[in-house]
Amino acid sequence: MNNGTHEELLRASVAPQQPMTTTSTILRFVAEASADSPGGRVAAGTVMKWIDEAAAVVAHQWAKSPCVAASFGKIRFAHPVVAGALVEVEARLAYTGTTSMNIFIEVRSGPQISEAYQEVTHCVAVFVSPDEHGTPRPVDTWTPETPGDMALAQLVRNQIEAGRPTH
Repeated sequence: MNNGTHEELLRASVAPQQPMTTTSTILRFVAEASADSPGGRVAAGTVMKWIDEAAAVVAHQWAKSPCVAASFGKIRFAHPVVAGALVEVEARLAYTGTTSMNIFIEVRSGPQISEAYQEVTHCVAVFVSPDEHGTPRPVDTWTPETPGDMALAQLVRNQIEAGRPTH
């Protein structure tokens, strides 16, 4: 019995369960072992790559154009990521300047059969959307709506005003 074309079934199987948001994303995957993973731990550079990828998704969606990383705040690792662990990399728009987007990223991991994740690290990344000459383009202003978003935006603003790196 044919309930639809192959393309329709494929689209239905990969359709998002929640509406796509332009201000946040969560990447979920199983951490893989590699040759540079001492003792089954994922290399810090790999975790930093995940941070960059998640933040880039949010920046590209918000700016509606290609973006590049301008800076990353302090990244301190509280716990290692072990091969085979489930990893969540959550990125949220936290503040917009005239031409920049400050994105808060948190990395969590834990056993695949548990919902008990521990924070691996968190930081703030700043992205810009350069024009054809490399000059950052203006970006739309983001206004936080939830109490959590408001608190995060205030923290980032305070750190910018104090001239401290965001972390």
